[in-house]
Amino acid sequence: MIDLNHGSGCLYGADAPRPPIAEAVSTAIDTALSARNRAERPRTYVSSSGLGRDCLRQIQYDFLAVPKDEGQEFAPRTLRIFEAGHRAEDIVAGWFRIAGFDLRTERPDGRQFGFEALGGRFKGHIDGCFVSGPVAMDYPALWENKALGAASWKDVVKRGVSLARPVYAAQIALYQAYMELPAPALFTALNRDTMELHAELVPFDAHLAQEMSDRAVAVVRASEAREWLPRAAAEPTAVLCRGGMAAGKWHAPCAWAGRCWGERR
Repeated sequence: MIDLNHGSGCLYGADAPRPPIAEAVSTAIDTALSARNRAERPRTYVSSSGLGRDCLRQIQYDFLAVPKDEGQEFAPRTLRIFEAGHRAEDIVAGWFRIAGFDLRTERPDGRQFGFEALGGRFKGHIDGCFVSGPVAMDYPALWENKALGAASWKDVVKRGVSLARPVYAAQIALYQAYMELPAPALFTALNRDTMELHAELVPFDAHLAQEMSDRAVAVVRASEAREWLPRAAAEPTAVLCRGGMAAGKWHAPCAWAGRCWGERR
């Protein structure tokens, strides 16, 4: 028998080497994405999208645009995921419209609908609002959409957004309160791997909205007084700082952990 693999250098089970053109294209795109991200002006307001995080000091660092620890800027892969998530909103919105929903996602001038408070130092921008549709639900209703990887998507389907992703639930409650949309919000999650769509109604949680609003006030006032808000962790080795799962919640590594705990090092 002729051994056609003889001398091929093939190693079974090993990843195939990427051709030079693949490396070159990826490098060019990643360099451009990173440059574009660095050129963006930092936010000068507390964003509703991050108020549900556990650590107030982390939220304060973000609000004040404090430089992140070395090596903690968003990796190109993460920037790609963010952009895919933004594009997913347009895809899902299109699906709703061809299904007969009246979904409003932007003002006549092309800007997103949103709110601002505390003299513009606290803001939020919604994905959209359902005015009417072929499904029996209360209108008008807030629409919030997320594009998730398979594991996160399955967790949201299994436990619901409020338990699986409390940060999203806090964001939804704030939007319902400030946009005066108290009807149950329609939350959708797109599985980036399979394009399956999950949908659930999220009742308005007034207590959660008030708690998050109070957090925004605390962050702004402490920053004005040049005071640091307390950490949510007692040690730099805590999951809240280094990242990981704790009490059924996933925490991304804190981008300011080194700065925050520097005096103890």
